[in-house]
Amino acid sequence: MRVVIAEDNVLLSTGLELLLGRAGFHIAAIAGDAASFLTAVREHRPDVTVVDVRLPPSFRDEGIRAALQARQEQPGLPVLVLSQYVEQQYAAELLATAGGGVGYLLKDRVSRVDAFIDALRRVAAGGTAMDPEVIAQLVQRAGDPIAALTGREREVLALMAQGLDNNAIAQQLTVTDNAVHKHIGNIFAKLGLAVTDSGHRRVLAVLTYLNGAGRTSGQFGG
Repeated sequence: MRVVIAEDNVLLSTGLELLLGRAGFHIAAIAGDAASFLTAVREHRPDVTVVDVRLPPSFRDEGIRAALQARQEQPGLPVLVLSQYVEQQYAAELLATAGGGVGYLLKDRVSRVDAFIDALRRVAAGGTAMDPEVIAQLVQRAGDPIAALTGREREVLALMAQGLDNNAIAQQLTVTDNAVHKHIGNIFAKLGLAVTDSGHRRVLAVLTYLNGAGRTSGQFGG
């Protein structure tokens, strides 16, 4: 499985190269800036990418903007954002793009290598891998649509966004599968979304709605 990494920190990029290599990934290229990342993606057409949000020269949002451009050029290109920061506007745009294969993890909260590898494989397969803190920040800024959800429904939504299926959510929350199914039905009903059991697509549908709600109210800025 070919990977292109966008990371300007040499120690971190080298560490990722070693870890992923041991896990059976092939590192096609490591880019230290957004322009080099886009060039590498066009050349190698990787199976998955790992992208930092802040890259040279300004260290603001070049990485995630480059990820958005890469997915425009190659629809469905799997992107796992790995950063210290939640860039809310562009995170919402990235998560709302069609085709699946999107993740957003926070560097300081990745505590296990095997969990990171699993997340990368899930994204490469077209799934979703989200840090709960990222979802929490997006949900908080989405405004009134989420206010209609109960506390338990918000918990279920956050776990859905991490890529968990109904059974895994039930185990995490120590409830029955039927209870999870009911909560998910309530979530989609309250958000005005069609009910679907198609894994990551339901998460992307919710995040698309949140992105649209934020843009309508102006809460995402930009």
